[in-house]
Amino acid sequence: MKPYFSFCRRPDDGGAPLTYEESLQFDLQLAKWELENAYAGFDYATDPDLIDCYIYKLNAAMKRYKYLLNKYAALRKETLQPDAENNAAAELWQEPALQPMAGA
Repeated sequence: MKPYFSFCRRPDDGGAPLTYEESLQFDLQLAKWELENAYAGFDYATDPDLIDCYIYKLNAAMKRYKYLLNKYAALRKETLQPDAENNAAAELWQEPALQPMAGA
């Protein structure tokens, strides 16, 4: 449970034209802000109707954040195509292999 409300200001894009990647980053910041505010409101809601409202907000914010995160990950993966010179970037975007635990 969050011990306080998030009194952060809504993220601002600065009004300048954004590239597609910058726009996705801004949308991710905004979605994270909305999710934090929904969690904070839910933690302090006492009325059953208000609780239902925050549950709806949480579900919507989580789905939006997950969607944007997947879009951003796909964009980053697309821009960091593995090549012979950049093996470190290729390893960054590969899923880790499951390794047996030592001593198990």
